This record gives sequence, C-alpha cells and structure tokens, in this order.
Amino acid sequence: MRASQFFISTLKEAPAEAELISHKLMLRAGLIKRLGSGLYTWMPLGLRVLRKVENIVREEMDKSGAVELLMPAVQPAELWQESGRWDVFGPQMLKIKDRHQRDFCFGPTHEEVITDIARREIKSYRQLPLNLYQIQTKFRDEIRPRFGVMRAREFVMKDAYSFHADVASLEQTYQVMHDTYGRIFTRLGLKFRAVAADPGAIGGSGSHEFHVLADSGEDAIAFCPDSDYAANLELAEALPPAEPREAANKAMQKIATPGKKTCEEVAAFLNVPIEQTVKTLAIVANGEMYLLLLRGDHYLNEVKTGKAPFLAGFRLANEEEILAKIRCRPGYIGPVGLGLPVIADKAVAAMSNFVCGANEADHHLTSVNFGRDTKEPDHIFDIRNVVTDDLSPDGKGKLEICRGIEVGHIFQLRTKYSEAMKAHYLDESGQTQVMEMGCYGIGVSRIVAAAIEQNHDAHGIIFLAAMAPFQMVIVPIGLNKSAQVKTETEKLYEELSAAGIEVLLDDRDERPGIMFADMELIGIPHRIVIGERGLKEGNIEYQGRRDASSQTVPLQNAVNFVRSRICGS
Repeated sequence: MRASQFFISTLKEAPAEAELISHKLMLRAGLIKRLGSGLYTWMPLGLRVLRKVENIVREEMDKSGAVELLMPAVQPAELWQESGRWDVFGPQMLKIKDRHQRDFCFGPTHEEVITDIARREIKSYRQLPLNLYQIQTKFRDEIRPRFGVMRAREFVMKDAYSFHADVASLEQTYQVMHDTYGRIFTRLGLKFRAVAADPGAIGGSGSHEFHVLADSGEDAIAFCPDSDYAANLELAEALPPAEPREAANKAMQKIATPGKKTCEEVAAFLNVPIEQTVKTLAIVANGEMYLLLLRGDHYLNEVKTGKAPFLAGFRLANEEEILAKIRCRPGYIGPVGLGLPVIADKAVAAMSNFVCGANEADHHLTSVNFGRDTKEPDHIFDIRNVVTDDLSPDGKGKLEICRGIEVGHIFQLRTKYSEAMKAHYLDESGQTQVMEMGCYGIGVSRIVAAAIEQNHDAHGIIFLAAMAPFQMVIVPIGLNKSAQVKTETEKLYEELSAAGIEVLLDDRDERPGIMFADMELIGIPHRIVIGERGLKEGNIEYQGRRDASSQTVPLQNAVNFVRSRICGS
C-alpha cells in the first residue's frame, strides 16, 4: 500500500479530553476519530488493526467448533421482559421506540436473542451441544464514556453462547473456551492473565475474566507468582490468620482521641501499629443495621460481603441513621456495648487487645477483647480485599497485586435464561428438560486499546506483529529528487509485496523528520530507510520498532533479511 493512496491523518498533540495513553495515541496516530461522546469512527489505519484482531478471534473460534452467525443489533423489548432484564439492566440500555410506539433496544448483549433462537430450533438432545458466536457492534449508554474505545457507547464484541443437555457438557465446552481464549491472546502477543471472577449482572455460576496486564488497568488482580492461582480482587479469597487468637493481657481502657477519626490517625496518635486497630462500618440490609468489623489497614470487599444471603443489596448507613441508632458520629463507632448484630472479617476474629471506637465522640477503646469486653461476633466471613503478601488460597506461596484491563469474560450461565424463556429439549427418554447454557465474550475493539496500553514508548505505539496495520514500512529519503532512490525503492516495494509481506511505502512529499515521527507514532514493527548515501555503498538501513538504533543491511539481501525478521517476530 502506498501512503499517497491510503489515508494517514496524524496529530502532533492529543485532544484535551484524552486521558489514557491508548486514547491519546489512537487519536494522534489517526486510528480513530471522535464523532460524539463515546462514539468513534475507525479510520482506515485503525480498521486494519481491528480486522486483524477479528480474524484471529474468528480463526480460533472456528477451530474450537463454534459456529458463526449474525444477530440483529436492534432487539424487541418483549424478549428482555421475558427474561426479567428489561428494567434490571438499567440506564445502560439504549432504548428506542419504532413508529408504532413499540419498545426496542440497541443490544448491549444477546443472551435473550440467542435463547429465543435455541428454543425455536433445538428440539432434541441429538442437536446438543451447540456453540454459536458472532462478531458484532454492541451499544451501552455509559453514564460517562471515557478512555476512547476502552469505555465507549458503541464497541465491537465477539459473543458466543453454548447450549447443553447437562452440566458435564457445559463444563467441557467452558474449558474449551478457556483454552481457546488463551490461544487467542497468545497469538495476539499480549501479556495476560485468566482470573476467577464474579458473574455479576450476567448471572450464572462459574466465571473467568481475561485481563491484559497494564499499569493503567481499571481492575486489580490478585495472583500467585509461584502457581497458576489468579482472581479478580472482588473474588480473591483472604485466608484467616494461621495463628490462634492471643489471650487478653491488659484491661480495656477508654482514651481521649480528639479529632482522630481514621484508623491511621488513631494508630499514629496512640503509637500502635495500624494492624492493631479495628474499623467499624455500619450497614443497612433488609431494614436492619449491622456492624462490619475490619482490621484498620484492610478495605471492605462489597462483592464478597453481599454474598451473605441476609446482606444481599446492603448499603452503608448514612450519618443520620447512625446517630439515631448509635447516638455517635461515624469515626468513633465500635462493637462494645451496642447490641447490634456484628459481622467480623476472619482477620478481626483472630485479633485480641485491639483498638476500636468507644461510641463516644473523640474517644477510643484500647485492649479490647472478644468474649471479655464485647460479645463474640455473630458471624465471621471473609469480607475484605486481599493485599500483597497474603497467603495464596492454593497454599503455594504469597499473593501479589497487579493491574489489568478486562478484554474477555466467560460464564457458566446454567439455566438463568433458558428456564425463564422456556428453552427446552427432549432427552433420550422423551422427557422435557431445560437447556444448560454458557456465555463467552471478547471485547474486540477493547483489545486494540489494551494492547497499546501494554506496548508503547515516548515516540508512540509499538504494534504487536499479529495486529499491526502493516508489517513493514519503507521510508525513502528524496524519493522525488533521486532517480536511484526511486528505482530501488519501487523495486524493493514490489519484491516485498510479492513475497507476501504487508508493506506501507511512505511516498508522501514530506520531510524525513515528519515521516520518521509519523511511522514511529503509528508503530509499524519493521522499518527500512532508503537513501542516496546508503545506496552508494549498496546498503539500506533497517530498524525494528523496539530497537534502540538502526543497522546496515546489503540491498541485495533485503528481502531475505526482512522475511527472517518478520518470521522472528
């Protein structure tokens, strides 16, 4: 492809609204152009990258035995009302009416549509298992679209849905999809982690997320470097302390702590380790107030807390509710003498001689012990986020925390949708059974941004070989001024193209500095520079996008050299 016949539109500076480096670089490199809030046009250069990702996803999905189809983007409300999600999905759903005032939505996902297809088409166990997928545009009305295509209103997604006669078959396909995702992200050249995750609003039982590792990632991942254990921070299990609770060794004492509300402030004021303090959170669930106890340096994990049946849908109590019930402002609350149900984190349940609020303004209690100064907790749960150096739940080392960008998510849906929408089949005995379901999503457009977050430098994007818009760029110096440069450039361009290499020839009438800067910004993996000075000695210059400097290559060996480099990448 000749640059003069293509469309390259780079910017020196990113627009002010761009925050993440991927957003800035995609705009500056001309991969995308903003149309409106959360809406982007994929420009020719960016579309080539997007199609590369799509092709790898499609190839691996086909190899896995999944079958491609394409479902409508616009979906009737009746299906969502039947599954019970029309109101539950919330304002993220972009709802519309047709000329007859019938309700529709732009599909944020397709569980309802595919389940409707299955119940119409699948009648017998002989037709199962079946895994159907599509690569299609989705719409979600994000309250605050940001980070470019990372969190956009419109995005490209691969979503697959499997149907099964039993749980064993579902688990088998789930593992196939897990392995397939691993191959997809490996082929793309990404550093990633598969982590156990919470199913969230999609529902079901088993769930894994696939994260591209990047410092800018929105999600925290707990993993063990000495094993395969990895989990989203929302789900990672915090083991209880191995040591038993120590005996009480001092009498409880009330101490004035004027203006000291946080555990950090109290620990510093009393000159005790923050690990010896306990924070008390008042929450409301089903109209009742509860106290949650956490170690001072730990943070509440709302997902794990909400899994307790009697705490489903809980919220933090407001100051007015706390004053009415406890007669004390937040910051000085403690479990002693209140009579409210107490839920202690496993780490707190093993503590003794700890510091907590005295339920009196500007005062705290020291040397507090369960069973002596306050009742034993009514419930003991794992309700905190894990931290670095916590023991790994698999017993094979200690945990570390890193950041990740979610690019894939797989679920064992079980019968959440098939039961609600009556997706049945006849088993071998002719009995009616409910289909088991799985769901498997990949954010195709999100992968492009995530890859850039993971692979860039001060000059711009460093595209991975598998998704680069072009494998090679030729930058001629003085193309229209030197007949020799023009002749050798055209010859090499034709030879590389004939060898099946995707080449971009930068034949624009621009200064060398602009061409170099643009090509580094765009991030094409391999670059050849042809100029009169080098040609006089029969040489050209080669530089890989990650190389610190260029190297001289004999012109006559250029094609074989480039082939070896591309194969090596």
